[in-house]
Amino acid sequence: MAAKFTGTGVALVTPFHKQGTIDFGSLEKLIEHTIVNKVDYLVVLGTTGEAATLSKDEKNAVVGFVKDVVSKRVPIVQGVGGNNTQEVVNQLSSNDFEGIDAILSVTPYYNKPTQRGLYLHYKHISSASPVPVILYNVPGRTSVNMKPETTIELATEFENIIGVKEASGSLSQIMEIIRNKPRGFLVISGDDGITLPLIAAGADGVISVVANAFPLTFSKMVRAALKGQFEEARKLHYQLLPVIDSLFADGSPGGIKAALETMKLVQNHLRLPVVKVNKAAQNTIAGFINELKENGIEC
Repeated sequence: MAAKFTGTGVALVTPFHKQGTIDFGSLEKLIEHTIVNKVDYLVVLGTTGEAATLSKDEKNAVVGFVKDVVSKRVPIVQGVGGNNTQEVVNQLSSNDFEGIDAILSVTPYYNKPTQRGLYLHYKHISSASPVPVILYNVPGRTSVNMKPETTIELATEFENIIGVKEASGSLSQIMEIIRNKPRGFLVISGDDGITLPLIAAGADGVISVVANAFPLTFSKMVRAALKGQFEEARKLHYQLLPVIDSLFADGSPGGIKAALETMKLVQNHLRLPVVKVNKAAQNTIAGFINELKENGIEC
């Protein structure tokens, strides 16, 4: 199981037409772009996929479409989370997870649970989930930080909780998890820009935003780092770092959709309350992408 989710996962965007409907043609193009360029797995209905703005029917349609297009070529992780524990449990009990290899479940947002509340939330999810569970800690979006001791407690007590996507941005916190985790428990970077140092510290890979646009180069960097080939990994890391930083300068997923439009992969349309990045940010992103192409950096 750990091997399935070691390396580079891609947090897929959800492409939209100008009128706001889902652009399944562009979604298929993006899926092929990432798989052909050697990513290890795909993540659907995450934050980058604007899942919060999709209806239940749209979510089901996106998941079904992704499963059909992927056709078991790479593992698929589905985002299933929320701040109502019982509603998440209901989804896990009633939805069809055939063809889904794991779920990614974000910490509850807005209601700011205690560490005990987080533990009990995931205990219920573990009991209800028909597939393995990857925890997702992203305090910058949820306003609650799952502390290392809570992550370790969950990892130790529940066999089907197989990993954590850590987007706290705290190297010391993530290294504490790596130091104390049970054998086989995955620690996955949730921040593209610090993936290299986290792998050097013992992390297992990344769920990436930039890999929507640069799957080949970014996954090369991750594979090199996992093999201990840090000179090669550093070279690729520093080549991509400026564009990675630019993607988040005026909000995400606005940045990655601006990049994908520059690369003629996806139209730059989002659903409110998320909006396009400002013109200066868009020009910066386009400039970095053109510079990478001129320097022979592969997508």
